[in-house]
Amino acid sequence: MKRFIKDNRGFLVFLCCFALFRTAVADWNPVPSGSMRPSLLEGDVVLVNRLAYDLKLPLTDIVLAHLGEPQRGDVVTFSSPKNGTRLIKRLIGLPGDTVEMRNEKLLINGIEAEYDHAQNLEEPLGNGEHIPALRLTENFADYSHRMQILDGMQQHSNFGPLKVPQGEYLMLGDNRDNSADSRFFGFVPRKLIIGHAHHILVSADILSNWMPRWDRFGQRL
Repeated sequence: MKRFIKDNRGFLVFLCCFALFRTAVADWNPVPSGSMRPSLLEGDVVLVNRLAYDLKLPLTDIVLAHLGEPQRGDVVTFSSPKNGTRLIKRLIGLPGDTVEMRNEKLLINGIEAEYDHAQNLEEPLGNGEHIPALRLTENFADYSHRMQILDGMQQHSNFGPLKVPQGEYLMLGDNRDNSADSRFFGFVPRKLIIGHAHHILVSADILSNWMPRWDRFGQRL
C-alpha cells in the first residue's frame, strides 16, 4: 500500500483536490425527473455554484460565512428537509414572504402573478404516456420564468397563505402539478441549500434515444 501511494501520490492529490472542489466550490447535478419542466428536462446536467450563498465546511452543512443572498426566482439545489435527498427547484418564497396559490395562480405578499404567452402541448409522464399541458410565463416584478400546468392533475393547486419563517425558503417546481416541493416537505432552512444552478452544462434525451440535445448545451437558466 505504501508503494502504491508513493507511486501514485500525484494522482491521489489530484483526486482529493477534485473532491474538495466539488464539495465546496462548484458541482454538476443531473436532472432525473420532470419536476422542473419546461425549464429543465430529464437528462439535463446543470452547473451549480456552491459559493453563491454560503461558504460551508466541506462535506457538512456547517456555514462558515455568508457570501450572498438567495433571490426569488433562483433555481437552487438543496437537501430535502424530509429525507436528505438532493433536489432542484425554484426559490419562490423569501423569509418573511406570505405565499399562497389559488387555482394554480401564485400570490406573493398579496400580489398575484401575471401569466402570458400560453402554449398548449403534450407532455411525457415518464411511463410512455402523455398528458395535455398548458405552458405559461409566470411574471412578478422581480422575476419571470416559464412554468406549466398539467390537465387533470391539479391536486395541489391551492395552498396557504403561508408565511415563510426567518432563515427558511419556500421552493416550487416549475412543473407545478408533477413536483414534490415545499407543498409536501415544508420550508427549506438556509443551511440545507447547496448552491445556485445557473447553466445547463450538457443534455441528452434520456426518455427517447439518448442523443445529445445540442441546443441546450450552455443554456442559462
